[in-house]
Parts: sequence; structure tokens; C-alpha cells
Amino acid sequence: MPDIPLKHQCFDLTFSPTTDQVYVGLLNGAVKGFSYDSEGNASQTFSLRPAKQSCRGVSINGDGDRLYVVSKDKGLRSIDPARGTVVEEKLGAHDSAINRVLACTPSIVATGDDDGVIKLWDPRKQKEIKSFTHHFDYISDLLFTDEKNQIVASSGDCTLSVIDIRSSRTEPFAQSDDQDDEFLSLCSIKDNTKLIVGTQLGMLSVFNRSSASAYLGPVDRMPGHPSSVDAIVALTDDVIATGSSDGLIRLVQIMPNKL
Repeated sequence: MPDIPLKHQCFDLTFSPTTDQVYVGLLNGAVKGFSYDSEGNASQTFSLRPAKQSCRGVSINGDGDRLYVVSKDKGLRSIDPARGTVVEEKLGAHDSAINRVLACTPSIVATGDDDGVIKLWDPRKQKEIKSFTHHFDYISDLLFTDEKNQIVASSGDCTLSVIDIRSSRTEPFAQSDDQDDEFLSLCSIKDNTKLIVGTQLGMLSVFNRSSASAYLGPVDRMPGHPSSVDAIVALTDDVIATGSSDGLIRLVQIMPNKL
């Protein structure tokens, strides 16, 4: 993939599941789409600025035809990436700035805000389904695993939680104990049996996903990052790539651990 220069800081990005395109949310509130190829070419497919305040999160659905974006202005918007236009808009979706968005299923989109509130939405009806208030600090990341129908959320309150989207309850399926370190990023490996969490102090915490009680605390911790681990992505079933606030991308093997 080629380097794509941006005039403003990128807060979040997501890749299309159906085409060679990437979408970015920027500090100035703009959302841009780019196509790319294996020859190192890239071109902009659309650019719009649906909000004047920063676009903090972007997520695309499984069909690749709806891009969900959230902003500091507390709005949730849906963009048609083929046309580059806003097709749906929910102003005041939260009471505070929205930090994360995740398209989970055709009928559920999740959002998390600066006060720790998580909301589930039905994008077909632009309707809020339910709201969760068990976190008291910002939601830093959201992860969905379809085989369990669960959303995992990490928070600045030093805990993570698990929400069962099939349940009618507004309480989490599980929540960890306070780990004395802000949780910033999430990914799942080992056939979704292990959860990796990046932290403010540079630690990688490994959680089992076998039961609700398994989320109370990590089974392993891996030091080695000198700065916060702000982003994680699984490359294989036991190798992840991490993005740290020191500007470096690192490859890490998990169980056995090797940086």
C-alpha cells in the first residue's frame, strides 16, 4: 500500500471489506476516502467535512456500503462511500463527545463516548436500542466477535467490559477488576480465545475469553513498549502489530512472547 499524505492529523481509519479503499477521519472534522493498488498508486475518491469538530472514529459495515463516523460534536453519521455523501445524521447522539464507533452487525452499531457511556443503535431505523453506563471514563476501543455476539470495550477507567448484544439487560456480561493502568486498544487472537489489551504504561495484557470470570484479570502481561500502546491489529493467530505513541510500529509474538 502506498503512503498517502494528509494535511491534518488522522484520528482513525478503516479499510473497505470489499474494495481496495481506505477511509480516514481527521482532526479538522473531514472524512476522506482513498483507493489504492499493489503498484503503489493511490487516489482520493471523496472528501467531505460533515462536522466542524474532529472526527474521532470511523467504521464500515460488512457489505462496504455504509461508513459510520463519530465526532467531538456528539454526532453519529452514516456516509455512502460510493457517492461520498452523508445519508443519515443523528445529532446529539450522546451527551458528551463520541470517541469510538463500531459497525457490529447489519442491525447493530456501537458507540462509546468520553464519559464512558456505550450505546447500541439500529442503523436501519436510526434508533437507539440501549445504553450502558458501567464505565466512568472515556471509551478507548471497541471490538466485536460475531461467534460470541459480544462487544468488548476498553476504558480509561482501567477496566474492560463485555456486552452480550443478545441480552436485554443494560449491565455488562463481564467486567474486569481495576488494573491501575488505562486500557487503550484491543484485539483478539488464538481463534478468539485470547484478548490482547494495550495500555497507557506500555504493557500488553493477555486475557482469557473462556468465561465471565476470566475477564476479571489478565493471565499474562508483556512489557517492552516504552510508551503507550495506542493501537493493535492481529496479523496472524499469534502475531500482532502495535502502534505506540513513540511513533514506532512493532511486531509482537504472543504465547510464546517475543517483541
